[in-house]
Amino acid sequence: MTHDTHGIPRRRAVQILGGAGLTALAGCSADSPSDPDSDRLTAADAPVEPREPPSGPVDESVALTAGPGTSDRVSKSTWLYDDAFPGPELRAAEGDVVGVSVSNDLPAPTTVHWHGLPVANAMDGVPDVTQAPIASGDSFEYQFRADPPGTYFYHSHVGLQLDRGLAGPLVVEEDDAHVDYDADQVLVVDDYLDSAPQPAGAGGDGGPMGGMGGMDDDYRPSYERLVMNGRPADDPPTIDVDRGDRVRLRFVNASSATIVRVRVAGHPLEISHADGRPVEPVTVDSFTFGPGERYDAIVTADSPGAWAIEADSIEGPEPGARAVLQHADSDATPERSTTDGRALQYDDLRAVGSLSGIDGSPDREFDLTLSAAGPNAWAIGGQVYPDADPLRIREGEHVRIRMRNQSPVPHPMHLHGHFFRVGDAIKDTVVVPGHMGQETIDFHADNPGEWFFHCHNLYHLEAGMARVVSYV
Repeated sequence: MTHDTHGIPRRRAVQILGGAGLTALAGCSADSPSDPDSDRLTAADAPVEPREPPSGPVDESVALTAGPGTSDRVSKSTWLYDDAFPGPELRAAEGDVVGVSVSNDLPAPTTVHWHGLPVANAMDGVPDVTQAPIASGDSFEYQFRADPPGTYFYHSHVGLQLDRGLAGPLVVEEDDAHVDYDADQVLVVDDYLDSAPQPAGAGGDGGPMGGMGGMDDDYRPSYERLVMNGRPADDPPTIDVDRGDRVRLRFVNASSATIVRVRVAGHPLEISHADGRPVEPVTVDSFTFGPGERYDAIVTADSPGAWAIEADSIEGPEPGARAVLQHADSDATPERSTTDGRALQYDDLRAVGSLSGIDGSPDREFDLTLSAAGPNAWAIGGQVYPDADPLRIREGEHVRIRMRNQSPVPHPMHLHGHFFRVGDAIKDTVVVPGHMGQETIDFHADNPGEWFFHCHNLYHLEAGMARVVSYV
């Protein structure tokens, strides 16, 4: 289908849509502390040369093939990495130089994005922004340094390919963890379609905001189910534990359009990392996370038996995903959660360490609205990508982006190439709630290039909810 054969094209002429609310079309907001007469950025400012990928010997070399295949767990023909759903788990030691040779056996161009990892711009995998798509039958050599340590994932950034199954976990193991644990397990949560994905409106369900009675269909497909590590709830993955084990569960929301609630029956969750970055441990009973977010949680196996690890959609009626925490020598039926208990909030997160370069007042500010912009279109600051101005910044600046959500649905907003501060946490993806919800992020402009900033609901992105942050 044509919607899977190309990436979002490069931005063209500027088109401002009604109801914008953008105060920074030229890259500097009206209330920016920068002097607009001496520090104005214009379209004439030349891009800054991006940094080169790491050179020298490669510590970890990986070959990855994207191609058609059939998942043995859901028995559907789809597109996969190395014929696996999710793709193979990639692990590297902190500081290693990783080389990944990606071969494209798909009938369409593709790329790979290393979500959350601040790689060099040329390795970021955004079609027609950081690289030309990998044509069918061709290959591309990605190379990056595995730093900082944390839980990440990789996925196609072309069209709706992510919702076919082109995603897999990426773990960078730290030299010295700030929490103790005996073992770790990656749990990838995904929303599973039983057919090829289609853009919003292609199936006659209207555009964003059309048909409020069927809001689920207006901004996300009708999924068959959620899966965990590619497996449905009636065939869950099992994590074997001994009494007293501390298990680090690395949760990845690789879904295309689903906010997920996670609980572990009979066990509290000691949240230790958010989007790969360490936080002061905080104990909760559940958490929700949007597409692109990751949380690591320590679970202490102090209750014999079998216990369900549950991941449920908070947005749609599709069946949830399950894994099982199984104590040795137990054949009990897994017990289920009965309450959400104390739910994690962003305000609970306290980063271990800090981001440099963002103390004091920002050098550049953007006030951006998130909104529907007509049939089958979503906008950032009233502009629909690719007909959207870049957000121009300069290297070394402390940049602040304030987002106000004018739509009734949440938007998981992801910034490529950088971590940002939100509240007291350090993250790369943040969910901006619907119905005038707001979030503010601060980041240090320390990675020159052109970087995508977009909603990680794949259908919002495909309908234009993206901008480019451009160094000049």
